[in-house]
Order: sequence, then structure tokens, then C-alpha cells
Amino acid sequence: MTALGDLLRRRIAATGPITLSEFMAECLLHPQHGYYTTRDPLGAAGDFTTAPEISQMFGELIGLALAQAWLDQGAPDPVCLAELGPGRGTLMADLLRATRAVRGVEAAAQVHLVERSPVLRAEQARRVGPDAIWHDDASSMPADLPLFLVANEFFDALPVRQFVRDAGGWRETMVALDETGGLSRALGPPAPLAALDHRLADTDPGDIVELCPALPGILSDVARRVAAHGGCALFIDYGGWRSLGDTVQAVHGHQYADLLETPGDADLTAHVDFEAVAAAARAAGAEAWGPLGQGEWLAALGIAARAEALARGLDDSSRLESHRMAFRRLTAPEEMGTVFKVMALTSPDAPAPAGFLAAAPEALSPTGRFAGPRGLPHDA
Repeated sequence: MTALGDLLRRRIAATGPITLSEFMAECLLHPQHGYYTTRDPLGAAGDFTTAPEISQMFGELIGLALAQAWLDQGAPDPVCLAELGPGRGTLMADLLRATRAVRGVEAAAQVHLVERSPVLRAEQARRVGPDAIWHDDASSMPADLPLFLVANEFFDALPVRQFVRDAGGWRETMVALDETGGLSRALGPPAPLAALDHRLADTDPGDIVELCPALPGILSDVARRVAAHGGCALFIDYGGWRSLGDTVQAVHGHQYADLLETPGDADLTAHVDFEAVAAAARAAGAEAWGPLGQGEWLAALGIAARAEALARGLDDSSRLESHRMAFRRLTAPEEMGTVFKVMALTSPDAPAPAGFLAAAPEALSPTGRFAGPRGLPHDA
């Protein structure tokens, strides 16, 4: 058992079971033993690899999509160019390199990064540069500027509350002590829950539904800024439309791990409920586009042409094969192309973001719609 595991066992022994959300928060963000506060989790030496680390194409196309939105909205100056959970800074570095080809973007953009981990902040400064401004949370970003924002695999790392449908209401998943003093899952007593009243019609006893307590507040803040001042926010994450089932998982060394075995040493995530994303955005006055599968969206942005252009510069067979594998991993339905989704937020009167239809999807559409290729400002 890890040091954090010992702390959690003593806490539970003293005060009783804790919610799964509390357990996840301690595992990820404990100031001394939390997963994100103590390490760089990315890459071959870490526990997982995100899309920006797979290929530069990912960040480049996101940059050009945001640059197109900036042009479509009259090229405002200045703007807040932000990323939530920037990892090592790879995505923002690739984004900035691509947008330098679009006249005016570099001069207009003030770069803001929302990151709590001191380890990752150091990596981000090395890649993005010291002129970026760091924040512990999104609420401290400039409030009166157009906001052009990306969040890739950000919401999946937020703790979730998990509930099991019961004949008498909902029973919350807890973390308790078993008969040997080890950590184990348990269920709280059945009780009604107003936040899940709308799920009584489409669930049966035994079904599991997850809620992310932090998501509505973060989404509402971003959506209000976009609705009031313009801009475009892109959210890319794995998940689906409307939570159903146990999606909480632990990953260690690029392999699935036991959720309770090594607290603080494994990455804990849960699927993102894009219905909740869209609902929070619309309630705050923004338009929500999608979600689309990541593969569809990247295809609409021209990733195939970009992949071909990069391949022409690779004369080493192993590098060329790695490049082809990266393209496949980002786009293929059996890889990241389907399970990862993309949703965009704009003001209600803004043009459709690159890759989305020229008309907003029906309110809270479960699938979104896909426009096919749309011109970007530069063939980087």
C-alpha cells in the first residue's frame, strides 16, 4: 500500500467511508502524494500518452481550427488563447507554431495555461515559453477578452460521483475498509437525488450513472465568456452522450490497474458525459456544436492532406511507419477516432466552427452532425 493509501485507510477508520469522488480527488491532487502533483505522467516512461504526444498534426489542426474561428469573428485583438490541463505543453507549442502562419494571430494572442501541477508547469514553460500566464483554475483568466480555448483530456481527469439505481432511489459508490482493513468499494444507503430525477425514466435498478461535480461550474464559466465576448472553446475527450455504466478506471504503466490498489500512483479517469457539457454550455448562453468523433473531426480539418505532406519529408522507413501509425491511432474508429469526441462552444451568433455544420445541431443532439472538409486559413 502506498503512503497515500495508508493515510486514506486511517481517515476512513476514524471518520467512516468516503465517496468515490473524494477518493479520486485525494489520489489525483493530494498536495504531497497526489498523482498529478508528484510526476510527469506522460509518454513511454509515464502511464499514458495523449493525442498531442502521438503526432504534431493534432495540435497543428487545433491551432488552425481556432485561427479560422478567429478570422470568422473579425480577427479581434487582443484575445485570450487558453488551454485547460496543458500536459507537457506539447499541444500549445504545436498550436502556436501552426498559427504563426496566420497573419495577426501571434500578435493578438495572450497565452494562458490552467495547470496546478508544479512538475507539469515546468515542462510547459520549457515548450511554450516564459511569456505564458499560469492559473490554478479557469476563473482567474481575463474576463473581458474573446476566449479561444482548448481542453484535451481535461474533463476525464475530474473526480466523479457514482450512483447505482435502487428501487428506493440511488445508492452512492463509497470507498470503505474491508474485514482485513484494506480499501474496498461499498454502497451508501438508498436515497432520492434531485440531480438524477431526469434519469429515472431511462434507467433500471442496478444501472450506474456518474456525475462530475466540477464540470458544470467550469463549463458555465467558459461558456459565459464565449457567449459574452466571442471566441471558440474546443473540448476533446473520451466519453459519450449521457452517462450510463461504471467508467471509472485506473491506469499505471500503460496498463489498466486496480482502482484501489496503489492510491496516488495510478491515473484515475472517467468517461465524459457530453450531454452534461452541452447542457451547461447552453444554460450559460453559448451554442454547443457536436459532439463529433475525433476521427471525423480531424478528417474535416484535412488531417489526411497534412499527413501526406509530412510523409513526403520522411525518407527513413521506420519514421515513415511511425508516422502512419500515428495517423491511424488518431483517426481510426478502432483506435481513438470514435471513443474520443469533440465539442465546440461559440456565441449563438457566431459562424460554425471548422469541421462542424454551418447550422447548429438540434438542441442537445445526441450525435451532432459532420460537415465534411472546410477550408482552413493555411495549409501548414
